[in-house]
Amino acid sequence: MASKIFTPTNQIRLTNIATVRLKKGGKRFEIACYRNKVVSWRNKEEKDLDEVLQTHTVFSNVSKGQAAKKEDLISAFNTDDQTKICLEILEKGELQVSDKERTQHLETTFKEIASIISGKCINPETKRPYTISIIEQAMRDIHYSVNPNRNAKQQALDVIRQLKQSNNIPIQQAQMRVQLTVPAKDAKKFKEKMTKLSTAPLIDNEEFLGSSMQLICSIDPGVFRELDDLLSSETRGQGQLELLSLMDVAEGDETFSDLHDEKTEQ
Repeated sequence: MASKIFTPTNQIRLTNIATVRLKKGGKRFEIACYRNKVVSWRNKEEKDLDEVLQTHTVFSNVSKGQAAKKEDLISAFNTDDQTKICLEILEKGELQVSDKERTQHLETTFKEIASIISGKCINPETKRPYTISIIEQAMRDIHYSVNPNRNAKQQALDVIRQLKQSNNIPIQQAQMRVQLTVPAKDAKKFKEKMTKLSTAPLIDNEEFLGSSMQLICSIDPGVFRELDDLLSSETRGQGQLELLSLMDVAEGDETFSDLHDEKTEQ
């Protein structure tokens, strides 16, 4: 007998459901997952199965709450182990999304890719980062299509390679080496706040010279303006930020693995 897992009192849970469907042995099997978690699992970012599955039940129809029959599971999967079958469906099944959801996801990922590139790359001619809007336009110019099954960090590397090949805009993966001069009285507070920036600078050298502290740091290009604003506000305009050099990041060395992974719920 088919069982119901969704009652009128908890029907609201349906707003956060992602259904993954697999057709096997002439039957349709579905599992109920949390939104945003299926792709994370497939990208090996999420490793806790309970964070992905709403229930370890295999369904013939998730939206109606109809559980799959035991004999159908054994016939198609040679087992009635629900968790084992859920794993196979999660790996091989097709994520069901509406056209509106698919469009929204693609637009969000498109902007996220541009944001990552803006934070990691520069215009080698001006030695400054590009704005997100310029990167977005460059992506449109090369007709880049977002892959819904890959995360933004992986695709950002692909876009950078394509932009280099297209010569659409001059672009270079790089880190900036900068020198900061901070009044000694502001040094401790400034350093504490600096470590909390979106991507914390790497301090290569630190020393006190008279009434000032001097820091040599390596930073991602996207942090330059943020760091400059922080220095200005914390020292009331008395600090100095100077670009010393650019360090090229060789292709293949950068994986964006240090970027913070946002867990968002739609």
